Amino acid sequence: MDVEVNQNQPGLLNNGEPVFLAVAKIFKPHGLKGEVSAEMLSDFTDRLIKGKQVYIGEEHLPIRINSIRKTNKKYLISFLDHPEIENVEKFRNKMIYIKETEFPMLTGEEYYYHDLLGIEVYSEENESIGVLADILRTGANDVYVVQPHDKQKEEILLPAIKAVIKNVDIKARKMIVKLQVWR
Repeated sequence: MDVEVNQNQPGLLNNGEPVFLAVAKIFKPHGLKGEVSAEMLSDFTDRLIKGKQVYIGEEHLPIRINSIRKTNKKYLISFLDHPEIENVEKFRNKMIYIKETEFPMLTGEEYYYHDLLGIEVYSEENESIGVLADILRTGANDVYVVQPHDKQKEEILLPAIKAVIKNVDIKARKMIVKLQVWR
């Protein structure tokens, strides 16, 4: 069974201010009526609904969703008070954020990406391997990229499955893994 990870990207923390988590990336305007084409970065797409307060770009511009609909692999989103293409062109290639406090609590063996990135990774023998530097999304399961402390060594790729990821302690910032032996 795979270790479940919700794919929210790291939030931004600014001197005690709220942490914002990226939930979607806007690509470009769609049509002439103020819609934008966006890709969801979150497993919680049902949280983005009409009337929802979101924040656009690194400046976290507050804005409300007017409408949202799925088309093929992307979503089309319009925002209140932005009824024309000229109003949303400035959102091109920006992220849509929500406050971290609005995300649901996870249970069991589920983790947000931002909780895992930077965590210390140890072998089952309690030897420090390195730091979780990246998470690759694949079709079958995620792959954790571990950057060894010794920069001369190559990064280690670990499939995010229970047979490999033995324990994750978010509070202690520690992950125990079974290293793979390739023959």
